Amino acid sequence: MKVLITGGAGFIGSNLVAYFNRHAPEAEVRVIDDLSTGRIRNLDGLTVSFTKGSILDYELLSRVTGGVDAVIHLAAIGSVPRSVGAPRPSHEANATGTLNVLEAARENGISQVIVASSSSVYGSNKVLPKSEFDWTRPMSPYAVSKHATEGYAIAYGFSYGMRTLAFRFFNVFGPGQPADHDYAAVIPRFLDAALKGEAVTVHGDGLQSRDFTYVETVCATIFDAVQRGVSSLDPVNLAFGTNTTLMDLIRRIEVALGCKIDVKHVEPRVGDVRASQSDGLRVKELFSAIEPVDLDEGLTKTIKWFQGMQVV
Repeated sequence: MKVLITGGAGFIGSNLVAYFNRHAPEAEVRVIDDLSTGRIRNLDGLTVSFTKGSILDYELLSRVTGGVDAVIHLAAIGSVPRSVGAPRPSHEANATGTLNVLEAARENGISQVIVASSSSVYGSNKVLPKSEFDWTRPMSPYAVSKHATEGYAIAYGFSYGMRTLAFRFFNVFGPGQPADHDYAAVIPRFLDAALKGEAVTVHGDGLQSRDFTYVETVCATIFDAVQRGVSSLDPVNLAFGTNTTLMDLIRRIEVALGCKIDVKHVEPRVGDVRASQSDGLRVKELFSAIEPVDLDEGLTKTIKWFQGMQVV
């Protein structure tokens, strides 16, 4: 088996490389990453063929795509606030980049392409929990670009018979997720501040909720999809139906760390979704063998990783 992971030096991508190494050591894993947000040290000690480059470089992308059995497309410019501040780079990387990936796969005869969409596509839809068949109304340029990502993948399934699968990620967290940049996700930001004895910054009242998904669960699901050749002409929520407010998350971190955490509330961020929760039905139907790691166990594993990084 040969797979290409775009954005494979990033948080999810490098965890996925490691998962393939552990569970299919015979597999040839290729990675293309321009290292704009990914980090080459994330691949230290892993068996991988690495190419530094952008998915917007079509000639290079087509070359590294040739001969693989499946493409797992994770490369993107993440973050709602970043897209609000600079919408064009998000569009180019996430929408045009996805088109490039699908075209490179089509021209090379690669039939299976898995892409990463986002729960942000639901936007202003207040219905909870969310089904893949609920209406979408993106609230940020990032969400629009991810809507394009999944839309292109599904269209290539209909138009060219490609076995495509668009996963909508819901607040993935775990070891390897950086906290040292302006657009860091909420769990690494909270853990980094708490471990340093600093106040945790919460945008808004902290009652906004998320369906947090541990990165190993995400990797196990993607790996299973590749192994079994799963495809879908509808998007699939890659989350299992949890609903945790940020204030509840802070309480869970306090229990895990055994200390009180100070909280500083600031203004809400433009484009942020108020509540996010999947109904978890389709992912459980398609991937019945997957047992998701629960939030508290995932937090414990993530905290151990952060503590180890602080020692280093």
